[in-house]
Amino acid sequence: MSASRPLHLAAEIGGPPHYDAAHYLGLARLAEQGALDFVTLGDSFARPGLDALAVLSRIAPSTDRIGLVPTVTTTHTEPFHVSSAVATLDWVSRGRAGWNADVSTTEAEARLFGRRPAAPATELWQEAGEVADAGARLWDSWEDDAEIRDTATGRFVDRDKLHYVDFEGRTFSVRGPAIVPRPPQGRPVTVIDGTSGPAREPAARHADVVYARATTPEQAAAIRTDVRRRAAAHGRDPDSLRVLVALTVDLGDAETAPEPGLTGGPQLAGEGSYYRGGPVDLAELITRWHRGGAVDGFHLTPIAPGRDLERIVNGTVALLQHRSLFRTFYPGGTLREHLGLARPASRYALAARTGEEA
Repeated sequence: MSASRPLHLAAEIGGPPHYDAAHYLGLARLAEQGALDFVTLGDSFARPGLDALAVLSRIAPSTDRIGLVPTVTTTHTEPFHVSSAVATLDWVSRGRAGWNADVSTTEAEARLFGRRPAAPATELWQEAGEVADAGARLWDSWEDDAEIRDTATGRFVDRDKLHYVDFEGRTFSVRGPAIVPRPPQGRPVTVIDGTSGPAREPAARHADVVYARATTPEQAAAIRTDVRRRAAAHGRDPDSLRVLVALTVDLGDAETAPEPGLTGGPQLAGEGSYYRGGPVDLAELITRWHRGGAVDGFHLTPIAPGRDLERIVNGTVALLQHRSLFRTFYPGGTLREHLGLARPASRYALAARTGEEA
C-alpha cells in the first residue's frame, strides 16, 4: 500500500446505554468536527438500550457530513424490513448511511423471539451474507430515475423501472421490489467484522468495509490480504474494499474515573485488539500501521466515549491532521465519497441496457 493512500478513521459512540438522543448527537457532532469518516452505534439483542438504527435516524438531520453506521442484527429479523430501514437512514441523512451486519448466536436471544432455536455461527453468517445480498438487490430494484412525480397525469413511478428481485435464500425468500426509492448512495455502505472464520467469506463477498481485530500490523496485513484475495475470487475489485483495524482504546489515566456502568477496561481485550495510553502514542500507532501498508484505517471504540472521544478528536486526530496524514475537511457529502468508493449502478438497469440477466 502506498504511503499516500488515504487514511480512514471511524469511532464508536456507544457505551453504557443512554435514553436521550442528545447524548449520541453530541458525540456524533464531536466526531464530525474531526472529519471522521463515520461513527458507529453498537446494538444487540443481548443488551438493554435504544435501537441503534432508530437513534441514528433521529440524529441524522442534526449532523451534516459524518457517516452513520448502526449495528443491525440479521438473525431473527426480516431482511425486507432491514433493507427498508437502512434505505430510510440513507434518505434522512442525505447519503451518509451504512450498516454493520451482525448475528445473534445465543439461545437466550432466540427465546426473545420464539421463532427458532439458536444456530451455529457458520449458518448464521451464511444467512447474514444472504441478507446483505438481498438488501443490495432491493436497493437496486428501483432504477435511479424510476420516480416520475407527474401530477398532471397522476403517475408517481415508471413501473418499467421497478424490478422483482426474486431472491431465494436458505431461510427466507424476498420477491420485492422495495417500497423505498433507491437510496442516495445507490447502496448504503455495508460493514462486516471479518476477523472470525465464519464471517470472513460474507465480508469478502458483500462488505464495503471490513473490520479486522489484530494485535500486530503483520496480523492485520494478513487479514487484509486474505479478504482482498477472497473478494477477487468473487469477481470483485479488491480496491473497492476498505479494511479497518477494530481497536478498543482507553485514553484515561489513574486520576480519571470511568463512566458509570464500566467496571474496567482490560477484559475488553478478549474481544480483540486493545490499546491503553495517550493520544500521541495512539497517533504514532495509527501512523506506523497505515504507512506500513497493514490497513486502510482504524475503527476506534473508546472505552469511555464521553471522555475518550474528545481526546481522540482533539488529540490523536488533530496530530494526524497537523502531520497531513488525515484530512481536515470533508471533500464530499456522502459516506461513499468519504471512503473513496464509487456509487454503484443498479444491476437491473445495467441488465436492461446489456440484455443480460441481473
